[in-house]
Amino acid sequence: MIMDVNEQNGVQDFRPFPTWKRVLDLCVIIASIPISVPVCALISLYIKIASPGPVIFRQERIGLNGRRFMCLKFRTMHVGADNSDHRSYLGQLINSQSPMIKLDAKGDSRIIPGCSILRAIGLDELPQLLNVLRGDMSVVGPRPCIPYEYDHFSISQQRRCNVRPGLTGLWQVSGKNRTTFQQMIDLDIRYAATYSLRLDLFIMLKTPFVLMDQLVGKLLPAKELPVGVVDAKLPDFDRSFEKATR
Repeated sequence: MIMDVNEQNGVQDFRPFPTWKRVLDLCVIIASIPISVPVCALISLYIKIASPGPVIFRQERIGLNGRRFMCLKFRTMHVGADNSDHRSYLGQLINSQSPMIKLDAKGDSRIIPGCSILRAIGLDELPQLLNVLRGDMSVVGPRPCIPYEYDHFSISQQRRCNVRPGLTGLWQVSGKNRTTFQQMIDLDIRYAATYSLRLDLFIMLKTPFVLMDQLVGKLLPAKELPVGVVDAKLPDFDRSFEKATR
């Protein structure tokens, strides 16, 4: 069992990190190399041609126990893009029952042409495999939030950071953009409290289908989706969840 240490206000907080989770992370990284390396090379080349500036975007995020780390992504926005609208939009989502629809869902001039597809299916997050390799993240876990988002969390909501953030997670396969901010937090806390090998495999196996659904939703005309419904395509989700965590 690996122990993670975080110091806040002079108090050490020890969090167990199961060996199986680290082994699973490394296995996924190794198995993905034949696909991830050429895909990353092609994406890097496209970004370099389509927009001047660095290929990789580095942003400070919140990880395990509130610890900050530098999260890696492919740069999908033009250099110097203003993020003030994102801050404002995030504030609205936190204080409302609106679905967690991305700000760029209906088009965003800040995004490099063609990169909205990368964002829709998560390919812009492939560099985070390096974050997983370094131990800042895990393959499965809550998405790493931005510091100003974390600042809005209550003490109770901060429990979503009791586990390392991940590339995919329970929220991502349970409705994602149809859920409210509080539902996202609830799902993340639920995962942090009950994660297991079976649940991680359950989430990983479901992720490709969710990504395909997001791609179809991006390419086809928008349709009305049920708002605030957790895993609308799996009516027996609670039963599936209980089975996966036994």
